[in-house]
Amino acid sequence: MTSQPPKALVLDRDGTLITHVPYLADPLQVVLLPGVKDGLRRALAAGMKLFLHSNQSGVGRGYFTMDAVHACNRRLIELLDLGPAPFERICIAPEHPDQPSRYRKPSPAFALEIAAAYNLKPEELCYIGDRGADIETASAAGTRGVALATGLDDIEAELAAAGLAGRYPVFTRFDAAINHLLSSS
Repeated sequence: MTSQPPKALVLDRDGTLITHVPYLADPLQVVLLPGVKDGLRRALAAGMKLFLHSNQSGVGRGYFTMDAVHACNRRLIELLDLGPAPFERICIAPEHPDQPSRYRKPSPAFALEIAAAYNLKPEELCYIGDRGADIETASAAGTRGVALATGLDDIEAELAAAGLAGRYPVFTRFDAAINHLLSSS
């Protein structure tokens, strides 16, 4: 394990920062998960840069538009109360899972772009997410990763199926994940 806290966090949205609502399109349904606001405040105070990376296949499936995704992101940012632009960059992958996509997780493309643009080594980035694809992205990009077991799926089973069991820590709350990362120094 790396001895220093990461310099940047790449965060999943649904099920990681906010309650997972299948095919979320209504900003009024955006609800922060426990410990998220405090955890992000602590990460920012420690000098970490924040990035948001979200698969939004509901757009590709025709369930909602990118405007709805942006509205939900604006509501998330409002609820976080960390200023108007807490995320350095936001990457949305709107494609249907069966369509080709440069950024759909578990593609490492966004992580590699962040590393290049911000002059970071892969181990200075950490993906945090509640799905196997989030941690598979960390693995594919060579970054650190922390899984959250927020209840939607069995993250331990998803990690095992991907051959990643025991390689990444799993927490039930976002703030516990941040505590772990901050205590790694």
